[in-house]
Amino acid sequence: MHFQRLEDLRIDSDKTQADIAEYLGCQREVYRRYEKGTRQIPVDLLLKLSHFYNVSIDYIVGNTNIKKPYPKSK
Repeated sequence: MHFQRLEDLRIDSDKTQADIAEYLGCQREVYRRYEKGTRQIPVDLLLKLSHFYNVSIDYIVGNTNIKKPYPKSK
């Protein structure tokens, strides 16, 4: 699955693939494959990216067009 929004969020944040790969603790090529959908991204990294970009995982994967993250549980 191609995650165009990962690329869009990264570009909108003026970050490189290398920047995001460093934040996630992986190699740039691995992150590039996540973005292009040739490698499945682990849920823990999706969660980390959702916090970094302040969006929901559902937004990243295309389940919603609403960027705002869900409210935290009490």
